[in-house]
Amino acid sequence: MNILPDFRTLRPASLSDAVAALATPGAEPLAGGTDLLPNLRRGLGRPETLVDLTGINGFAAVSVGADGTLRLGAGATLEAIAEDARILESWPAVAHAASLVAGPSHRAAATLGGNLCQDTRCVFYNQSEWWRSGNGFCLKYEGDKCHVVVKSDRCYATYHGDVAPALMVLNASAEIVGPKGLRQVALADLFRESGAEHLTLEAGEVLAAVLVPPATGWVTAYFKVRVRDAIDFPLAGVAVALKRDGNVIAGLRVAITGTNSAPLMVPADALWGRPWNDETAEALVQAVRKVSNVLKTTVAGVKYRRRVLLAVARKQMDDLWNGK
Repeated sequence: MNILPDFRTLRPASLSDAVAALATPGAEPLAGGTDLLPNLRRGLGRPETLVDLTGINGFAAVSVGADGTLRLGAGATLEAIAEDARILESWPAVAHAASLVAGPSHRAAATLGGNLCQDTRCVFYNQSEWWRSGNGFCLKYEGDKCHVVVKSDRCYATYHGDVAPALMVLNASAEIVGPKGLRQVALADLFRESGAEHLTLEAGEVLAAVLVPPATGWVTAYFKVRVRDAIDFPLAGVAVALKRDGNVIAGLRVAITGTNSAPLMVPADALWGRPWNDETAEALVQAVRKVSNVLKTTVAGVKYRRRVLLAVARKQMDDLWNGK
């Protein structure tokens, strides 16, 4: 890796000051830095200014409102989320997903906002500068060709965040602050399917918090497959939220990660009102297959990642249906 490039650091005390700083050309947000700083050492980006968000009052706060809504400040560490008793009791899939990110030292520094907004990854992108230059760089950064899909005019780098799908199946929303004020969107709308421009944040905008409604009546789970049982990003990850009414599915939400340029919801409304059996399971598997777009962006084989994604989707539903 290279030494870090020269940049100046600002540490605003308020969101409004952070928004003003980030509206300046060449400015990028910094929180835990567990994703950004290694990228900068690989020569992936040369920001003029890093805006340190960790000094903003209340940015890391976690609270539960009178209506039962969980509010997660974007500056809350993954360690804090994974260990919070309220989240463990009422939104266990979120705590579990946070506990699976990287290793303990990473989670102690890494923030929710950073995990959600992390850069997309690819075996042709996350390399040293000399390696990338020897391959003519790539469409995502400094090049003009995607090495994964050579004839494509867009980047296919993959999103590998763990927490996003667990929040998405719980109908979480993102609270965003920017030069135009405050806006709130479904968390799924924070992302777009483009490896080079996978976030919908506009210039100067900051992800301030995530709001999670009560999950009464729902059971949830998140599972990831990775090379090692620590540190590694998901080769495939599946989050499921299930509401059961006797022997039929009263509600079902499924989200996937590690396969596409964004975490994506899998359309599952057609399965509502049906019993969980082999026929319904096959319908779910086909829905996941249709949404996923597994390509050669990781060291693991494409066929393996696709097969394990489908297998995990079914196993998650089997386990939740059977109360495991």
